[in-house]
Amino acid sequence: MIASLPMYDRPANAAAHTLLWSLIRDNLRDMQIDAPDTLDRDTAYFTGWGRPDLVLGQICNLPLRAKFKNDVTVIGAADYGLTDCLAGHYNSVIIVHRDALGDSPQDFSSLRFAVNSLMSHSGYGAPQAWAQTHGFTFAAPLITGAHDHSLHAVAQKRADIAAIDAQTWTMQQNDSPDAANVRVIATTAASPGMTFITRKHQNPAPYFSAIAAAIDNLPAQTVEILGLKGIVHLPAVDYDIPIPPQLHSIAA
Repeated sequence: MIASLPMYDRPANAAAHTLLWSLIRDNLRDMQIDAPDTLDRDTAYFTGWGRPDLVLGQICNLPLRAKFKNDVTVIGAADYGLTDCLAGHYNSVIIVHRDALGDSPQDFSSLRFAVNSLMSHSGYGAPQAWAQTHGFTFAAPLITGAHDHSLHAVAQKRADIAAIDAQTWTMQQNDSPDAANVRVIATTAASPGMTFITRKHQNPAPYFSAIAAAIDNLPAQTVEILGLKGIVHLPAVDYDIPIPPQLHSIAA
């Protein structure tokens, strides 16, 4: 069995995520659902999402739409109460170096675009969709492997522009010195936020209840650390977002 909450699990909030999982785990066990004692922090998340023994995972909406929608059961979307986003949704901030010349993403369209992953909606899909609505696309990206690495690349001027999901950006402003060296010049459209999943052919209802009850019972300090307000059901149409054309070959 495996359980993982990889999207926002970082050193500054690892203990809070561990507590969240312990509450979810106990709630699942109370409903006769087997659950591992601890979170798996070693398995790559792409591997974890595809495991047939996945008890709980958290996935970005682009890999969910592009590769995993037929392999997992959607439980619900995490709600972080983000500004200008409906419950269970998130958007991305588009950042440049604080000293960079230019105030619009168009000014950086042909420069070095840092991307955590091509299979990231917040880091790649959302900014490319934003760009397309303004008549351009960003140049071939520098793949960094993580939002923190993208922030660092822009802060150190190894890249010129990047998109960071709004909840990660909130955390980075609290725990990353690099955040002081960049500025936000735009935000993307909102889309479904990080989505809780389990293996396929499961009834999502008890999992939803276990997660909701766990969030409701978190200590106030832990809620403040995680920023997690709740879990919400989203209609399937909310996930009906085109896959970036550049990814069709990857998603096939």
